[in-house]
Amino acid sequence: MSFPSTAYKIEADWHIAAAQVVAWQQAGLQVVFTNGCFDILHQGHVDYLEASRAKGDKMVLGLNTDRSVSKNKGPLRPVVPQEARARVLAALACIDLIVFFEEETPLELITKLAPDILTKGADYSLDTIVGADFVLNNGGRVETVSLVEGFSTTNIINKIKQAY
Repeated sequence: MSFPSTAYKIEADWHIAAAQVVAWQQAGLQVVFTNGCFDILHQGHVDYLEASRAKGDKMVLGLNTDRSVSKNKGPLRPVVPQEARARVLAALACIDLIVFFEEETPLELITKLAPDILTKGADYSLDTIVGADFVLNNGGRVETVSLVEGFSTTNIINKIKQAY
């Protein structure tokens, strides 16, 4: 049995990604944007991504590059390299497009893509969500998504370290 490639969902060029977002919006579709590292994909990530996608018609995931993850999480992260993280995430039906970003925050990418809906986990408040002002000022929505208790990459790493 063979499965179709999901590589088409991964776009490094922000201009091409922005053109895709505009095409979806011109077709009357609501585009959701969320972002993160998604290092060691787990149930909490999948539940979050599915709930984010349910808020609109298409979803773009801004994925931190390895350098960006290291800046945010420390020199031992990510555990999984960006190409592998993107490939696994692209296999999820809830994700329509993955765009890498190198910066410490996704603000520049959000302003380039101009999504209709911006989501982050419920551990963020409206005033701490990067890009919220931009999306709201452009007539969009910003929503938080409940997180699944007990799932975190850090917890998984610590459990592995204790076991081995």
